Amino acid sequence: MKNLITTLLILTALFLGACSDDTQQSQVTTTETAENNAPKKGTVKLELLWETQGFNNPESVIYHQSSNTLFVSNVNGSPVEKDGNGYISKMLLDGTILRKQWVIGLNAPKGLAIYNDTLYVADIDALVVIDIPSGTISNTYKVDDAKFLNDVAANNQGEIFVSDMLLNRIHRLSSDQFNIWLESPELENPNGLHAEGDHLILGAWGVMTDGFATEIPGHLKSISLQDKSITSLGGDPIGNLDGVESDGNNGYYVTDWMAGKLYQINRKGEATLLLELEQGMADLEVLLEQNLILLPMMKNDKVLAYKIK
Repeated sequence: MKNLITTLLILTALFLGACSDDTQQSQVTTTETAENNAPKKGTVKLELLWETQGFNNPESVIYHQSSNTLFVSNVNGSPVEKDGNGYISKMLLDGTILRKQWVIGLNAPKGLAIYNDTLYVADIDALVVIDIPSGTISNTYKVDDAKFLNDVAANNQGEIFVSDMLLNRIHRLSSDQFNIWLESPELENPNGLHAEGDHLILGAWGVMTDGFATEIPGHLKSISLQDKSITSLGGDPIGNLDGVESDGNNGYYVTDWMAGKLYQINRKGEATLLLELEQGMADLEVLLEQNLILLPMMKNDKVLAYKIK
C-alpha cells in the first residue's frame, strides 16, 4: 500500500506541473519540417503541419470518421483526483478547436476509443460512455478497486478493453458487463492498448521500482483474445510506452511518455526513433488514409499534427 500511495503522489506531481490557465486562448500555428536528427535508412520522415494550444493536460486524441472530427481528453489537473475538472474537447482535422469543453464533469479522462457513434473514456476508476451525436454521457461503468484506468481499445466485435496501469489489469466491457479480463504481472504496468484482429497489442510502461521510475523500461506485447496468452514482441527495453497504433505495414507507431519520443516498432520489436520532443507525449492517433500522426503533449497543453512522408 505504501508503494502505491507513493506512486499516486508522484503521478500527481508529474502532471500538476503541466497545468495551465483555463483562460489561455487557443491558437493554431504552422511550422517547417521536423525530422529525426539521425534517422535510420528507409525510415519515414515527419512534417509538422499544425500545433494547437490551449488544452489542459491533453492525454489522448481520437478520430471520429462519421463527423470527420477529433476528440481530445483533458485531465486538467491531477491524474488521480476525482475533482470533476476533466473534459473532452472537439476539434477539426486542421487543428481548429470547435468546442473546447464539449463534454464536462469528468475527473481525469485519459484513453479514448470509438465504436460506431459511441466514445469510451477511461476516467480513474470508471469507464465513461458518451453518445457522440448528442454529446452526452449515456452510461458509466465503475470499478470499485481500480487505481489508474488508462488506455481504451475497441475490437471489431465492439468489445471494449481498458488497462489499469497500477494493478496490472485489463478490463473488458462485453454484453454490458465490465469485468477484469486479465490480471498478470507479465503485463508490466500496462499502458497503451491497440486491438488488432484476434490480439491486443500492449505498450508496457515497465515494472515500477520507485514511484513512476523503472529500472528496465517497457516494450510491446501481444495478447491473444482467445486464450489470453501474453507474448513479448522482441522483448528488448524501449521506453515507458504510452500510445500504440498501427503503421499500416505490420508494425506500430508508439510513444514514450517519459522521454517524449515517437518510435516506429516492427513485429520483431525493433524500434526506430522518429521524433524526440518534450516529456509528456501521450496517447497518439494515426490516420493512415490521410498520412497523419496526431500527438497530445500533456505537459505542454497542446496537440501536434505531423504528416507522414
